[in-house]
Amino acid sequence: MPFQHTILAQGRWQKLSLVEQMGNIGSEIGRAIKWQNKNEELFWNAIERGFELLDLTIADPRWRKRLKELTRVREFLGDAILGGKEYGSALKDFEKYFFQFALAARKNK
Repeated sequence: MPFQHTILAQGRWQKLSLVEQMGNIGSEIGRAIKWQNKNEELFWNAIERGFELLDLTIADPRWRKRLKELTRVREFLGDAILGGKEYGSALKDFEKYFFQFALAARKNK
C-alpha cells in the first residue's frame, strides 16, 4: 500500500521531534474521532493515516529506546478502534494521550 504521507515517508518525518511526531499522530486520531459514527470512509481514512504516521515513528531509529511504548500505543490503539474488547481501550483516551504531545510541541516552538 502506498504512503498517504509521501513527503513525510521520504525522510521529513525523521526531522521532527518525538513530541511533534506524536502530536501529528494525535491530529489524525482526533479527525477519526470527529468522523466516527458520522462518515465511515473519512473515519477509516484518518485511522489509516494515523497508523501510517505511528509506523513511521516506530521505524525512526532515534526512538529505539522508546520502542516498547510506541508499539504498545499501536496495540492499544488497534484495540480501541475494534471496540476495546481486549484492553478496554477507547479512542477518546488516545485523544487525551496525544494532546499532551501536541501541547509540548507547541511549547517548544
